Amino acid sequence: MKRMDIPPPRVDPAMLPPPLMTSEPGSFAHNTFKVRIPRILDDILASDAFPEDIRRAMLDLRAEITGGVIRPLEEKAPDTSFWNEVSRPYFGRSWLDVPWYWAEAYFYRRVLEATRYFQPGPWQGIDPYRGIKRVEWEQDAAPRALAELLRSLPTDPFPRFRRLLYASLWGNRTDLSYNVAAQLGEDARMGDERANLLADDSARVWEHLQARRPGRIAIIADNAGTELLMDLALADSLLCERLAMQVDMHLKAQPFFVSDAMAKDVEAGIEAISLGGRAARQLGERLRGHLREGRLRLRSHWFYTTSLFYFQLPDDLRSELAAADLVILKGDVNYRRLLGDAHWSPTASFEEATAYFPAPLVALRTLKSELIVGLAPGQAERLSVEDPAWMVNGQRGLVQERL
Repeated sequence: MKRMDIPPPRVDPAMLPPPLMTSEPGSFAHNTFKVRIPRILDDILASDAFPEDIRRAMLDLRAEITGGVIRPLEEKAPDTSFWNEVSRPYFGRSWLDVPWYWAEAYFYRRVLEATRYFQPGPWQGIDPYRGIKRVEWEQDAAPRALAELLRSLPTDPFPRFRRLLYASLWGNRTDLSYNVAAQLGEDARMGDERANLLADDSARVWEHLQARRPGRIAIIADNAGTELLMDLALADSLLCERLAMQVDMHLKAQPFFVSDAMAKDVEAGIEAISLGGRAARQLGERLRGHLREGRLRLRSHWFYTTSLFYFQLPDDLRSELAAADLVILKGDVNYRRLLGDAHWSPTASFEEATAYFPAPLVALRTLKSELIVGLAPGQAERLSVEDPAWMVNGQRGLVQERL
């Protein structure tokens, strides 16, 4: 692992709105650490045959979250000094009295400590969420959703591109730390669902790609499972339709946020694709060819599994993304990191809030947090009357560009 320094922010922190805090009564952030995180720990423990020392460490972490105070990392690992430095302001405080994104990121790092992910022994390098992830590779889960998408694809270029872009967006509903697709039920399909899009800049993204020679597109992935298969279908189409000469898929180097995708999840996903029928098997063969030829590259960086925001990109990753003709940023947590996980006005400009980002950008996101920009005046107020949970229930989505 390269040296993990804390880069200076390219946005003045004093100019940002106040951060989302776990201490805000009635907020989704507060509910996350009061209810969701303890439940996630219970689910992890139930999903695998952990030995007694790991189970005890996980239960100690659960007790700390529900009634204790935050402690530093105690293990010897490549990133321990980074985490203890960036987290110093929060040690000794309640998990219900800290910035929300930092708390989530640090929690998932503490899970790796508890499960001995970095320590020599039988659990070194073992994904603690493998038992939870496994269900997404079953034939009736992600492979079935992919097969339905491939059967529904239009033949005309722009409608086809837009359908794949939407499928990549709505695939984000299947997040195994907060599976809103399961809660929304059969209505949460992979179709257009344009009525549920609060912003849709897909036509402008298409125009951007059409206006230039095929170059490099970066996809900053979010979840494994259904979402990852939709991302891979999009990547294949970008290459086959010559909208890109190269697609770089940016993945996590280690487990993070339960279902976040790593390179090994891409391998598992391509293997699972074969369960989706003839068209899916052909897609899997093309993807293997793209990987062999270097047209599809799997990338990673230590930044992606930290509590840093995108305005704190390390220089090497910033330079890599700056070389892309388009960056497709996936998911709700990446959207939060893009905007500093702060209390923005819903009518704030997405373009202005992300002006620091080093490349043309499109964010694909289903709403699972109380943070949004780029809405019309009065739109948020109307939505709050129609559906009080509109910001967190995953029904609605965004395609927002800054090109």
